[in-house]
Amino acid sequence: MSNSNASLAMQRIAKLVDENSFMEIGSLVTARSTDFNLTAEKAPSDGVIIGHGLIDGNLVFVYSQDASVLKGTIGEMHAKKIASVYDMAMKMGAPVIGMIDCAGIRLQESVDALDGFGQIYAKEVAASGVIPQICAVFGSCGGGLSVVPALCDFAFIEENGRMFVNSPDAIDGNRVEKCDTACAAFQSEENGCIDAVGTEDEIMEEIRALVCMLPSNNEGDVYTEECDDDLNRVCNNMDIMKGDPRFLLAEVSDGHVFFETKRNYAKEMVTGFVKLNGMTVGVVANCTEVYDAEGKKADTFEPVLTAKGCDKAAEFVQFCDAFSIPVLTLTNVKGFCTCKCAEKRLAKALARMTYAFSNATSAKVNLITGVAYGSPYVAMNSKAIGADLVYAWGDAKIGMMDAKLAAQIMYPDADNEELNQRAAEYDAKQSSVSAAAARGYVDLILDPADTRKYLVAAFEMLYSKYVDAPEKKHGTK
Repeated sequence: MSNSNASLAMQRIAKLVDENSFMEIGSLVTARSTDFNLTAEKAPSDGVIIGHGLIDGNLVFVYSQDASVLKGTIGEMHAKKIASVYDMAMKMGAPVIGMIDCAGIRLQESVDALDGFGQIYAKEVAASGVIPQICAVFGSCGGGLSVVPALCDFAFIEENGRMFVNSPDAIDGNRVEKCDTACAAFQSEENGCIDAVGTEDEIMEEIRALVCMLPSNNEGDVYTEECDDDLNRVCNNMDIMKGDPRFLLAEVSDGHVFFETKRNYAKEMVTGFVKLNGMTVGVVANCTEVYDAEGKKADTFEPVLTAKGCDKAAEFVQFCDAFSIPVLTLTNVKGFCTCKCAEKRLAKALARMTYAFSNATSAKVNLITGVAYGSPYVAMNSKAIGADLVYAWGDAKIGMMDAKLAAQIMYPDADNEELNQRAAEYDAKQSSVSAAAARGYVDLILDPADTRKYLVAAFEMLYSKYVDAPEKKHGTK
């Protein structure tokens, strides 16, 4: 066991893993460089504690940087210890969890430390899609070290944590007082790496909950726990807050649990995990409303796709597919974001999301809860790009565009009375859910209250899905 029980790094590990389950590895490793009299300063464990433990009985490998030792800086042996954690985790098929509290690269070790950075990057890349990678930033995470959480599958940041590539004062025209680009709020809302912000204790609970929802590796089972919830449970009041998929997903999930990822980034697109009969299912959903804990509307969004939202969805679907986690989409979208900023990136981001859905071979189910118009609907996991099953609620609208707008385009010289008549005709023939179902684009029209039982049955049926993909090295998106 560790001889560093008093260090903050070890205290964090103790909070994370099951009681008395952590076993430290390499506790006697220390810095070996003698340049600039480095050995005169004691460096127990070379500033990082590594080892393995259990989270609710699940094996995990952990590294935790110790800012009290050489400010947690990364040197040659420090990096080799983190790399060794990845080697063991890959052999055992278990997640890696990193806790970052670091002043950056160790200047006294220069190129040896830089090589260490590269070793960590390489291990993360090799582990990507094989084992889940999770990290939490508790202190400073700057410069090249910011690549570490960005390469992880999930990242958290403590309320006072700081993450940056360039410090706020190093950015032209900026200073920390003007815009603190390193603070937790900015990073969680703007860079797309951070899944949640919280206190140290809150982050530990988040990580524990996440580990219990994920398969341990890319060959692990998505049935991660037993289900005590009624599989046929009626989901009442689904239409009250239907614009907020967080509410809908909590209603259909086992035990009403929805774990949201990247919750402060691109809020018009919601991603996360639910459980259906004990099976972990990844979810991508359009969001038009946000309700607070008291059920009051806190924010609204247009039902459109944005560049940030598409990127967020694409990355999440790729993670799910790598670990054979089924994907559910809740579609409620009618167009694209129309602004100059979005136009710069939207086509590429939309292509990336479309590619992710179409390329994924895991089970895919689409539930249309509202409007589904035009090419945004096609990109949101429609049957055309590979959804195995498409369900829709009875009042959903599926088609090219709003019926009245279509009538105005088709009959530009019609008066108001005729336009209303033509719109009603277009709606019945081209925009109704029954018209889409008659053409085979919707497999079943559901009563919202029955959503849970049909989703459970769908993913049960799709559990053994297998796709023999064409042989190629990899795609290019």
